[in-house]
Amino acid sequence: MTSPPPTFVTKVLKVKPESISFKPGNLLPTITDRKTQENLNLAAHELTTTNNAIGFPTETVYGLAGSALDDESVKSIYRAKNRPSDNPLIVHISSRDQLSRKLNCQEIPSIYHKLIDEFWPGPLTILLPVDEKTNISNLVTANQNTFAVRMPSHPVARALIAISDTPIAAPSANASTRPSPTMAEHVYHDLQGRIPLVLDGGNCKVGVESTVIDGLCNPPMLLRPGGVSLEQIKQVGGKEWENIIRAKKTAGKNEVVRTPGMKYRHYSPTAKVVLFVNCQDGNTAISKYITKHQLQGKKIALLRSKYFEINENELGIRVVRDLGTKASDVSFNLFKLLREVDELNVDVILVEGIEEDNEGLAVMNRLSKAAVETIDGENM
Repeated sequence: MTSPPPTFVTKVLKVKPESISFKPGNLLPTITDRKTQENLNLAAHELTTTNNAIGFPTETVYGLAGSALDDESVKSIYRAKNRPSDNPLIVHISSRDQLSRKLNCQEIPSIYHKLIDEFWPGPLTILLPVDEKTNISNLVTANQNTFAVRMPSHPVARALIAISDTPIAAPSANASTRPSPTMAEHVYHDLQGRIPLVLDGGNCKVGVESTVIDGLCNPPMLLRPGGVSLEQIKQVGGKEWENIIRAKKTAGKNEVVRTPGMKYRHYSPTAKVVLFVNCQDGNTAISKYITKHQLQGKKIALLRSKYFEINENELGIRVVRDLGTKASDVSFNLFKLLREVDELNVDVILVEGIEEDNEGLAVMNRLSKAAVETIDGENM
C-alpha cells in the first residue's frame, strides 16, 4: 500500500442536500433537484464501476468513500490518505436492510437497540462481530474480529450509499494526520490529484467525527467521543450503559485498535498547536509561554472560546479567531479554524480548551491529539 496514488483531475460536483429526502419505508431517496441527481449518479457510478475513492459530505466531517466489500477499493482509500493500514475504517450504510443484505449481518446485539433507534441515522458508530458469514474486506477491519458501522444522517451521504447500494468504508477525507475536513475545499486542498471527484454539499454541521462505542464487552466502552455525547448514551441506553467506561485516549505504537482515532497523531495542522486549560483569562499563562519559548517576533495565532480575554497587542499575537462560547459551536468551528489560521503560515497556534462534558469531551479529545503540548494553569 506504499505505491503512489493515481493522478486525477479532481472534479468538485455541487449537490443540494435540501433537495434530498427519504420517505418512511423507502430504501431509495427522493431527489427534486436535477443536477443533484445527476452528480449523485456520477459518484455512485464511480463507486460501483471503479476502485477509486471519492470525497463526500457527512453530518460530522467529509469522508473518503470506497466499497467496504472490495479490497482494491479500500486500498485506494489508504493510498489517497497515506493512511497506515493497521488503522481500521468505519463502514457507512444507508439502511438496516443494507446491513443485512449486503454485509450479511443478520442481527444487531440487543444492547445497541435503544441507541440506534434514537441515533440512527446520525453520528453514532457501533462495533459488531465479524464471523465467517460477514461480507466485508479484511482491510476494513485490519484483520480483526469486529467491524465498526454507522448510518449517516447527512442526506447526500445516505443517498450516495443507497443509490450505489454499496456499504462504504469511509475515513475522513484529509491527508493522514491533518485536521479533518468540514468543507469540500478542505478535501480538494489535501487530496487534489489523488481522487477523481468530491461531492460538495456545503459545511458539515457537527464538525467532529462520530462517537464510537463497543457494546460487545462488559462493561461497554466508549472508544471515541464524537457527535453523540457520553451523557446522551447513558441517558438513552439505560441500565446496560450506565457503567460505560472510556478507552484510553491514545493507544501504544504496537497496540491493536478497533476504531479510528486511537492511534497515531491526528488532526494536526503544520504549525505547532499548544492547548491551554484552566488558565482563567489566559494573559498570564500565554505571556509566560511566549517568554519561556522566546516566541517574540514569531507569527502567533490564537483560537479562543469562553474565558480568554487576551490583550493580543501587548502579547504580540497577530491572528485571533473565536471558536465560540458553546461547546457545539466550538465543535463546528474547530477543524475549519485550525486549517484557516494554518494557511496564514503562522508559527504557533495557541488554543483555549473547554470543559470536557457533553460536546466538549469530543472537542478536547481532538485538541489533545492535535496539540504538541498542553499547558495547565493550575500547575503553573
